[in-house]
Amino acid sequence: MLQPLVCSARRAKDGAMIQRPTYPCLLVLATILSGCASAGDKYPSLAIRDAERVTGTFETDTAIAPVAVPVPASADLVQRLARLRADATKAHDDFMQAAPRATSLVNAARGAAVASDSWASAQVALADLDSMRSLAAVPLGDLDLLHSDAAVSFESSGAITDTRAEVIALVSELDAVLNQLRAKMPA
Repeated sequence: MLQPLVCSARRAKDGAMIQRPTYPCLLVLATILSGCASAGDKYPSLAIRDAERVTGTFETDTAIAPVAVPVPASADLVQRLARLRADATKAHDDFMQAAPRATSLVNAARGAAVASDSWASAQVALADLDSMRSLAAVPLGDLDLLHSDAAVSFESSGAITDTRAEVIALVSELDAVLNQLRAKMPA
């Protein structure tokens, strides 16, 4: 049950406090709170006001800005690209020289049980090939950085793109060999 607001109190004969509700206090409180309520049509509109509207027009410059021409590759960049291409090619050649030995080890492990000596030897050979593949992919990461730097500084990236495509082709060839060898391995 709700208790009315206590506005007065008095002491009983034994000294205890007796709280007595006074309904006029409730009436005053209700009158005050009713002043907060108002009709719904008195709220301000949320529509855009005239002061909030965008005015004016945007005028473009009629003179056409000159088109920026990319800067050609520097001699230092050309040397760096040649070095990255050579690193990837060397890693590719090392991989291809090691691939026949790994292939023979994988073929020997095909009928063997998992964790046998031939299976373990084939796994080690595949891990060596993975390392050589990683060495071929390192220049690809450097080429990606060079490509993004050239794009940001608006330099010509044609030579970088060509070298990057060559390295991607080399790494893709290595990936294909590894996938074929892994498919032959017993699980």
